[in-house]
Amino acid sequence: MNATEITVLEEIELDNPIFIEALPGIGHVGKLAADHMIDEFEATKFAEIYSPTFPPQVLVKDEGVIGNMINELYYLKDIGEDNLDLIILVGNTQSLSPEGQYLACKEILEFVKQYGISRIFTLGGMATGQPIENPKVLGAATHAEDVELLKEADIEIRSNDGGIVGASGLFLGLAVRQGIHGSCLMGETPGYFIDAESAEAILDKLSFLLNFEINVDKLEERAEETRQMIARAQQMEQDLINKANAGTADDLRYIG
Repeated sequence: MNATEITVLEEIELDNPIFIEALPGIGHVGKLAADHMIDEFEATKFAEIYSPTFPPQVLVKDEGVIGNMINELYYLKDIGEDNLDLIILVGNTQSLSPEGQYLACKEILEFVKQYGISRIFTLGGMATGQPIENPKVLGAATHAEDVELLKEADIEIRSNDGGIVGASGLFLGLAVRQGIHGSCLMGETPGYFIDAESAEAILDKLSFLLNFEINVDKLEERAEETRQMIARAQQMEQDLINKANAGTADDLRYIG
């Protein structure tokens, strides 16, 4: 395999679809939000993407069955009040190297362009390093008019505070060179666990921007699990501190 391979599972026709990228990243925020959309709206997978730029491994799933490192494209038709068509990119990996990111993102963008994409949204997380009670959604965009749209959704605009690393930034960078408008939505997240609360915040903003409604009950259940996990992690951290202060800390080991 010398180049990215895109296997088309179903030939489709879409009406100026919006392209949504949500590959794994910080807190898996974007991926969780997009996976929820796929489940709730019963999106259809129409293409699978394999690339030599992906990690050289497979995943071991239930009952010892392996799964490939893969990206997938799903489509939805007539979503929301504006009857929008969507193409959603998800997967279990991003490319490993900077060169691989450019190659894979460029080829995926060229592929989805043939469906006449009208706009791009990339979804991801922005690490805070600490728990957040009410995660904000921050945004950036390819054009000034797109920034104004984000402001209308009460999205906090990032300004002079660093870059957007990985596919969520690169797709926008590649798109703007081709005159395609796009925006990135970044949910605040501690960054060290799968963050359902931040994913829900992103979905709230995306549904406003694209004028659709989505049931987030399952995400709310996951968010409660997340809150409990934070509480347990904080208690474990405090217990370790207490043991260390008492001079009885055990030798901590892990498998990574």
